[in-house]
Amino acid sequence: MTLSMAPPGVPAAAGSPDLGRRFTVSASVTDSPITPNAEFDAWFARQRSANRFHVTRIPFGDLVGWRFREDDGNLVHDSGKFFSVTGLEVNTDWQDRGSWSQPILDQPEIGILGIVVKEFDGVLHCLMQAKMEPGNPETVQLSPTVQATRSNYTGVHGGRRTTYVEYFTSPERTLLVDSLQSEQGAWFLGKRNRNMIVEVTDDIPPHDNFRWLTIGQIHRVLAQDNVVNMDTRTILSCVPFEVPDGPVRNTGNPEYREALVRSLSGRHGSLHTTGHLMAWLTDAKARHSFVRRTLPLSAVGGWSRSDDEIAHDEGKHFKVIAADVRAGTREVTRWTQPLIAPVERGVAAFLARSVNGVLHLLVHAKVEAGTFDVCELAPTVQCLPVNFRDLPVHRRPRYLDLVLNAAPDTLRFDAVLSEEGGRFHHADNRYLIIDVGEDVPSRDDQDHHWMTVHQLMTLVQHSRYLNVQARSLLASLHTTW
Repeated sequence: MTLSMAPPGVPAAAGSPDLGRRFTVSASVTDSPITPNAEFDAWFARQRSANRFHVTRIPFGDLVGWRFREDDGNLVHDSGKFFSVTGLEVNTDWQDRGSWSQPILDQPEIGILGIVVKEFDGVLHCLMQAKMEPGNPETVQLSPTVQATRSNYTGVHGGRRTTYVEYFTSPERTLLVDSLQSEQGAWFLGKRNRNMIVEVTDDIPPHDNFRWLTIGQIHRVLAQDNVVNMDTRTILSCVPFEVPDGPVRNTGNPEYREALVRSLSGRHGSLHTTGHLMAWLTDAKARHSFVRRTLPLSAVGGWSRSDDEIAHDEGKHFKVIAADVRAGTREVTRWTQPLIAPVERGVAAFLARSVNGVLHLLVHAKVEAGTFDVCELAPTVQCLPVNFRDLPVHRRPRYLDLVLNAAPDTLRFDAVLSEEGGRFHHADNRYLIIDVGEDVPSRDDQDHHWMTVHQLMTLVQHSRYLNVQARSLLASLHTTW
């Protein structure tokens, strides 16, 4: 590897004029002699069927190394590292939400989410991992080369060293993508991870849990339920793709595909300038009152703790549970930990339509309890429907009924994808991109604006703009070229 002299804070190859083209070429290659699709499918099936992973729900009293602290009731690790479950109180006039309190995960560390890439026969390939996480619905999912908290990759757990982490911590790394991004604002307090893509030219020692894949091969399985994990999706959302010039994948909807290509290019106009959109988001952050403070977990109202869970009194939102985990391929082969478990599957959807021949997505400026900077750009609809079933129409998310009742022929992307399995138990969303045509006007409101794909791709290069669900959908959108 060679040291690149990029300006501070700028990825080493960010100024390369052909960086986007290299990524786009990789996305256009949907099979590869390095790891043919048939070989990958067989390998991935073996990884899932190896029966080396066991996740069992346990009472809080059986947690090892974790305890409810006497003075505040917070659920903490004996080392003071990893994360804690604390309480949070929020007061806001945003969308008449008022005040509430809730448990929340407090993990101030910035972790690494990283993919190593290397050229084979002129095509970038990604070193991808079949990784077990205790909360994954299918246990093993396709993960980045490295996904690790600082506590993990610095060895606080006392286990094996994180495989390949040195490619991301070396000062001589060649960075292609480097972006600090948020995680789930409803469940994490200000949590961020460093999303990285590092290029190597040297040979890398092989490992049975890892395979080289093109981005096109990853896109092939991203459209399948619960195969590609959240950490892979958020890294791929930061890739600066150019307009695809390879084979057309989406042959069933030529008008949609043409509008998408125009939207990707950024050369065919948009309903709003990027400056206008940034001003709108800034105004959204400043327009409302949003005050929060941490409080003892024992002081959180409307939630009750039993021997094996902390649950909302109305059966909404999520539970805090405990699990015993056995995993032969992890740095530590057995441990216990708390997990957040949502009470039902969520929905995250972008409404899409052509405006003057250019595809636009309807983006929501959404506030969540733990969001680092008041609000971020979110999908048009992002929620657990159960939380709103007993509320009047004006208190329900706008467009929720449209999303839940979308006709099959309007769906351009539709897959069930899970959230981060290291902290959340069976937390998945039905991710949708819905082509609404002219059924939804191209008008905006205070909390929703129409944006092109190019504008979203521009903003995601920076922190504090797109939330993790919007980034998952942006990564998914690239499978529909």
